[in-house]
Amino acid sequence: MLKIQFLPSAQKELEKIDKIWQKKIKKNLQMLSENPALIKNKIKKLKDKYKDYFRLRVGNYRIIFRVEKKKLIILVLRITHRKEIYKIK
Repeated sequence: MLKIQFLPSAQKELEKIDKIWQKKIKKNLQMLSENPALIKNKIKKLKDKYKDYFRLRVGNYRIIFRVEKKKLIILVLRITHRKEIYKIK
């Protein structure tokens, strides 16, 4: 089992989302940390300069994360609506 860590900016993005979706996002992140095979159809590896990152789809929201195997953590970088996720901050 991997531990989930959020960047402070990702935590703030999560807090801005409706409570119902927050609950669904947290549930999917927990499943990702415990048994990613259960949600493998929702996970996609990103390309090009983001090749070490993954995307998790939860409804209209996208979660960008990176797995750090040496530290045994999943680092959540961004959580936002699909329209906004790939725009550079």
